Amino acid sequence: MTTLSIRGCGLLVVEGITKQIGGLVALKDVNLVIRENEIVGLVGPNGAGKTTLLNIISGVSRPTSGAVTFFGERLTGKSPDQICKRGITKTFQLVQLFPEMSARECVMVGSLFGNHRSPRMEEARGEATRLLEFVGFPLEKGDTLVRDLNVVELKRVELARALASHPKLLLLDELTTGLTPKESDDAIELIRKIRDSGTSILIIEHVMRVIMGVSERIVVLDHGEKIAEGFPSEVVNNQRVIETYLGEMCAI
Repeated sequence: MTTLSIRGCGLLVVEGITKQIGGLVALKDVNLVIRENEIVGLVGPNGAGKTTLLNIISGVSRPTSGAVTFFGERLTGKSPDQICKRGITKTFQLVQLFPEMSARECVMVGSLFGNHRSPRMEEARGEATRLLEFVGFPLEKGDTLVRDLNVVELKRVELARALASHPKLLLLDELTTGLTPKESDDAIELIRKIRDSGTSILIIEHVMRVIMGVSERIVVLDHGEKIAEGFPSEVVNNQRVIETYLGEMCAI
């Protein structure tokens, strides 16, 4: 299997992350490296600790032990807004937006408050419009209230808002859930476009066709431990991954 040394080779280094929640060990000594301009898939059964890991990287949750560094700076203990302004942005499994704002206004929030640029209001508005178009959101709905949008539209608004903070690392939590095969194919192309624009991506996804289609490496978690890491072709042929995850998927 493909492996990377922990120190000195990535923009993001996750080292020895453990997370205990009461008597439950959600993550146990997890190591992970993300390099610049790379897409890494994060997969595993429900409850494997995938979202917990993204929450720790983004500052939503703090680890029991271990460290997260980004461009050599230790992030452990910093707040989500501090981490966002350093260049890490996260989307959520369940979309979290402001229901009484329009789609464009929600994206403007990322532009105005997600980094240190402090753009003028008109500049933020223009950027929001460009990003909504970039992610495939129907521009005629730019002034529609978030509460009146469908699931696909909500996901695109959240993605545009995340991109408005100008991240160097984008954390995607099940971006394609609920999408049709055609919409998933569009999402694969969009993820590649984001990477090609200079943003590294760590993506959680249960749709293996999507993970196989975009990932340069795949990391597999099970019961909070990393059980495999490698190129997609290596991971899908790993016997332990087949037994603990892929076999389970085939049985559903």
